[in-house]
Amino acid sequence: MDDFDKQAADFGELIEAELKSEKLHFPTALDVTLRIKRLADDPDSSLQDIAKVVAAEPVLSARLVRIANSAALNPSGRAIDNVATAVQRVGLATVRSAALAVAAEQLAGDQRSRNMKIIASGLWMHSVEVASWAHSIAREVKTVSADSALFAGMMIDIGQFYLVARASEFPAMEQNIDRFGEFVSIWSEPIGRAILELFDLPETVLDAYTYADPSGGVWPPKSLFDVVFAATLACETPNPFDSLLGGRRGRWESLLDDEIPITQLDTIKAAAKAGREEMMSVIAG
Repeated sequence: MDDFDKQAADFGELIEAELKSEKLHFPTALDVTLRIKRLADDPDSSLQDIAKVVAAEPVLSARLVRIANSAALNPSGRAIDNVATAVQRVGLATVRSAALAVAAEQLAGDQRSRNMKIIASGLWMHSVEVASWAHSIAREVKTVSADSALFAGMMIDIGQFYLVARASEFPAMEQNIDRFGEFVSIWSEPIGRAILELFDLPETVLDAYTYADPSGGVWPPKSLFDVVFAATLACETPNPFDSLLGGRRGRWESLLDDEIPITQLDTIKAAAKAGREEMMSVIAG
């Protein structure tokens, strides 16, 4: 067994132990977290302004939705599955506290190498664009909440985020990037789903997480899964792990069947593109 195999085995054991204990150590995007803090401290900022930036940070988004669905803040029991409603429910003080907690976690734990930082940045941009497309497509087709689509889109790479964040503890991952990519391809989806389940997110978000099946999704979209799947096809920024492993993204046209003209799909995509660019500018700054 070489160093990579040994460290990969140790990494897998660590992941399993953390998932079992429900104590995840997950560094996050400090840039976004600090923007959230500044907005939360600005008396001229609205909760809607804060919600738009919160939606760009998957761990904080998940935590706030989880808080908003707690018995103390949601006595009706009606599930909250989007960031905008969660921010309104929990209030400014909770958002500020959660942002500070996530920032402190990131500062304490971010030990990624340069290559891992590049991959993490690529994952973040991919998630932001998928989320922006999902929001815009949902707004056009009006079958699911645009806010819920934005939140679900930001969660799409959360398993990969987690693996990259923890890889700094295992030097062989950095020294064998191609093999690390294969490790991530095996672990990312089950870990991502487990993370979302640990956050107690609504089933609609969990159902939207699985998007790898190239035959998945229908048009027009009928569910959150369909909207997020369409967004992954429309996304122009590749997932860095897909590029690393030589994977090929599905085509937008794959959503069609013989009874739906390509012009219908292109019309929706063109209308959604303007919204996507607007949302990208808000989230990415």
